[in-house]
Amino acid sequence: MYDRKITPLIRDALADSPVVLVNGARQTGKTTLVQQFVPSPGRPLSGIAAGPAESLSPRAFLTLDDSSVLAAAAADPDGFIAGLTGPVVLDEVQHAPEIFRAIKASVDRDRRPGRFLLTGSANILLLPKLSESLAGRMEIHTLWPLAQAEIEGSGADVVDLLFSGELPAGPLPALARDDLVERLLAGGYPEPLARRSHSRRRAWFNSYLTTILQRDVRDIANIEGLSSLPRLLALLASRTASLLNLSDISTSVRLPYATLHRYMAVLEAAFLVQQFPAWSGNLGKRLVKAPKILMNDTGLAASLLGIDRTRLLADGNLLGLMLETLVAMDLVKAAGWSETRPTLFHYRTHARQEVDIVLENAAGQVVGIEVKAAATVTPSDFTGLRSLAAAVGDRFVRGVLLNTGDHVVPFGERLHAAPLTMLWN
Repeated sequence: MYDRKITPLIRDALADSPVVLVNGARQTGKTTLVQQFVPSPGRPLSGIAAGPAESLSPRAFLTLDDSSVLAAAAADPDGFIAGLTGPVVLDEVQHAPEIFRAIKASVDRDRRPGRFLLTGSANILLLPKLSESLAGRMEIHTLWPLAQAEIEGSGADVVDLLFSGELPAGPLPALARDDLVERLLAGGYPEPLARRSHSRRRAWFNSYLTTILQRDVRDIANIEGLSSLPRLLALLASRTASLLNLSDISTSVRLPYATLHRYMAVLEAAFLVQQFPAWSGNLGKRLVKAPKILMNDTGLAASLLGIDRTRLLADGNLLGLMLETLVAMDLVKAAGWSETRPTLFHYRTHARQEVDIVLENAAGQVVGIEVKAAATVTPSDFTGLRSLAAAVGDRFVRGVLLNTGDHVVPFGERLHAAPLTMLWN
């Protein structure tokens, strides 16, 4: 049982929002998380802080993975919602999208907080009809696969530290290459993390992808050619943390450009991949520069590519891409539970000066992060960060080059090399 860092955010949301949605990919622990808010014999409703009386009432738990519950919700959404008494947890609501309209009507009649706690395996923000139906009535939180800080049980809040704190002065644990590779291959899904055998992890990921493609993708969009999706996912896994070139991908997987766009939207809605937009000082340019593509989990990416420890150690380029993916996704997760709540980008100039990850807060302050799968750092490794600092000016908070060493080392004004283990220590 892992402590999830978004739990306090959900608790706070239930105290003042009528609908709270926890969405994310399948098997990230959504059901386990929300069941903390459901009382069981001998266990009080500990998930909810003091608040309105309605929020303190017992919560029923219903999952739309249950065929009878799904049949009732799909046949008569209004009657199904009207028949619920008191606060309720509805699990996997993407199976019955009609239910959102019924929840909206119910909430419009009674806006008491904490009435509906929902989970879903599809990103409703990418499904306009669903997102619009509960606009202004629902707070949304995303549960990704486990961050390294959650796996380690650490209290580290690295995003807030990067913006407002001082970097650690003393040594931190170095990251041995074997440990690094193990973290990349294991990923962050709770169940395969518990499996020590590479073959057993791969068996889990294979079954997982079959379930996703045969069920959840059909829930999100009625698309043909499901046989093309595994090939597309494997290609995206090989290019994780790289610039997204849809024309090249369309040619490689032999999919029409329009069809590829639809498939990409479905994979994003299922939380399997996401895009990192390009940062620019001109806000309008962010939409026209090429984004990066990221797999949601390095363990899933490794399984799609069929690679093991030996292959990953032998391929330095792939190791670097996988490590950047792990760091980027860890920062996505940490941004979600941070006080700062920055937006994440990547930075690339026409002269090919790059910064792997750029975090920008609401005030326009910027932190740049570079990632290197080695302990040796040289001044030339900071070329991209210096370019970003020059572009940002006074809004540049700091640039950090994460590496496998064990000390924070200054490399100029507001520039440091720092251990990768800072993410979870």
